[in-house]
Amino acid sequence: MTAATLAGFIGSALVGLGLYGLITDPQPIRKILGFNLIGSGVFLLFGIVARKGAAAGFAADPVPQAMVITGIVVAFSASALAIALVLRLYEVAGPVSLRSEHTSNKAEK
Repeated sequence: MTAATLAGFIGSALVGLGLYGLITDPQPIRKILGFNLIGSGVFLLFGIVARKGAAAGFAADPVPQAMVITGIVVAFSASALAIALVLRLYEVAGPVSLRSEHTSNKAEK
């Protein structure tokens, strides 16, 4: 198993774990973390695909690296904004969950 294959598997695992956390957990902060895991996995997979292309003999292209770096910066700033909004919502409304009322009432009965 090569390093690129291992990194591809790790990137796929990050996307899977992030998707699982995004779907199953009703807490907003954990949903943000799950979304960040998905983004990290996609960035890793994108970097591996770009590396495989360079290893196959294609000319070196700096665009994939620039896109990954830009994506990381945008993801960091979006995460900071989302966390700030969730903290502000907590200050105003108290504990917050994204679970629907209909689901909560069924669980209590």
